[in-house]
Amino acid sequence: MLSFLLPVIYLSFISLGLPDSLLGSAWPVVRAELDAPLPMAGVITMVICAGTIVSSLMSDRLTRRLGAGLVTAVSVAMTCAALFGFSTANSVAVMCIWAVPYGLGAGAVDAALNNYVALHYSARHMSWLHAFWGVGASLGPYIMGACLAHDNNWRGGYSTVSLLQLILTAVLFLSLPVWNRVKSEDTAGNDVQAVPLSLMQALRIRGVPYMLTAFFAYCALEAACGLWASSYLVEYRGMEVEPAARFASLFCLGMTAGRFANGFIADRVGDRRLIRIGTIVMIGGMCLVMIPTADVFALAGLIVIGVGCAPVYPSIIHATPDNFGRENSQAIVGIQMASAYVGSTFMPPVFGLIANHISIALYPYFMAAFAVLMLVMTERLNKVCGKK
Repeated sequence: MLSFLLPVIYLSFISLGLPDSLLGSAWPVVRAELDAPLPMAGVITMVICAGTIVSSLMSDRLTRRLGAGLVTAVSVAMTCAALFGFSTANSVAVMCIWAVPYGLGAGAVDAALNNYVALHYSARHMSWLHAFWGVGASLGPYIMGACLAHDNNWRGGYSTVSLLQLILTAVLFLSLPVWNRVKSEDTAGNDVQAVPLSLMQALRIRGVPYMLTAFFAYCALEAACGLWASSYLVEYRGMEVEPAARFASLFCLGMTAGRFANGFIADRVGDRRLIRIGTIVMIGGMCLVMIPTADVFALAGLIVIGVGCAPVYPSIIHATPDNFGRENSQAIVGIQMASAYVGSTFMPPVFGLIANHISIALYPYFMAAFAVLMLVMTERLNKVCGKK
């Protein structure tokens, strides 16, 4: 049964990544058509992120009550409806309204699937799962770009992705009997059942604050690296805009390729060593970016940072049941997702303020500070949990 569900789970994570870059890709055309100010893209993104944080914190109770399969199916259906709503929106206010179900659906499916894979599959599948998210995140802008090439049809981009989500929704609902059968087999096998945990109860578990700080730091680093790479190359390194944008994608390429490659060694190396190695590799990449003498070092550094990032997110999630108990994992994974969204939402704008008021040259140092914080927190977590 688990082998049958695996392709469905992979498809679900592709669909989770598909919409993530649509707004950024389409915004120049969207704001011109809707006569919206430039910063409104950030407002829409903040509404989406607020929804993901709320649904991540609620995912424990939702998944215990409904099961991972039904939560995933309903969540994808919500994002499908929201994307179709985006395609018909005639104002930014309407887009903000549709951003609410989009965020709620994305956060719930993220937490439910991550915990499900952590409980039922090996580390290599967790790594490949997040690699498939990268596939979806790469395909989204390609679909939008193809639609924009035909009369700036950004609405067609959203409706196309909505249609793909609708197909996946049908697949998920058809697969519900398999999800339910796996749940019944777990119960019959005396699998440890999840227990309800409030946020404060979870925070009192030894090691959880260290883990949340590490996850916050990682997601702040990853989001800041991706968002500001092109600006750093243009404004500090003096590169032309077009090649800078192209080379900035090297970070995402390194991360996605690294996750596919990491899947082949994850089970042998183990989650904790992968986190440690990945963080050290990231810091090495940041040191390359700091070298001022040649742009080739900065470009190579972006790839190295991406490769270093590759194992960290999936390994932290996969280690959760082992670190804190299978009965606590769903609640803690939900809190992890909320911590991740807080880091990725609020820290990149913080660096924007630093770049504006001090210097964008601090870009690699800003990331390095979070990398060191993450390394310290994960090593403390290993000590508290008695792991090496």
